[in-house]
Amino acid sequence: MRRAASQLTFLGSFPAELPDTGLPEVAFAGRSNVGKSSALNTLLRTGKAARVSSRPGRTQTINLFQLGDVLAFADLPGYGFAKVPDHVAAAWKPMIEAYLGERPTLRLVVQLVDARLPPQEMDAGLLDGLRAFDVPVLVVATKIDKLSKHQRKPALAVLRDGLDLPDDQPIPFSARSGEGYDAVWDRIERACGKG
Repeated sequence: MRRAASQLTFLGSFPAELPDTGLPEVAFAGRSNVGKSSALNTLLRTGKAARVSSRPGRTQTINLFQLGDVLAFADLPGYGFAKVPDHVAAAWKPMIEAYLGERPTLRLVVQLVDARLPPQEMDAGLLDGLRAFDVPVLVVATKIDKLSKHQRKPALAVLRDGLDLPDDQPIPFSARSGEGYDAVWDRIERACGKG
């Protein structure tokens, strides 16, 4: 599956109804400054898929990518610090809820949280919503490279306890070093019945 990233096709940005690719789909969600675009680009082994910006909230629609003929990735709008008009932010919630609750090909949501921060209210809210929709979720702690070796274990434990995660989560991840790449892909492949 991860090899299919070399056959990446951008299908478009969708404010509402997404095309049916007929492929298993993995969605990426997280606060607007969590490093979602960088994580996506690392997993896809490209710097071009998701637009990386110093200004949070660049993703304002659902961006859909097809990886060969085996998988699709959905990049969801970030939540939290995005500086966008109120009417745009207000439209995100029903768009994302409809996607999460009604997308028949959705196999996994990769929820990104910042390894340096304790659980945030918005992160817990999204996780509760995913659990309510009975959507499989994998929590990934980004920016792990910004923590020292002594800070990592306690920081991950705080996230695990605060978000009521299983022992194997959150997966530590660094877009800079590539740490966590294989662990995240392993879980994606397992969720899509390929692992």
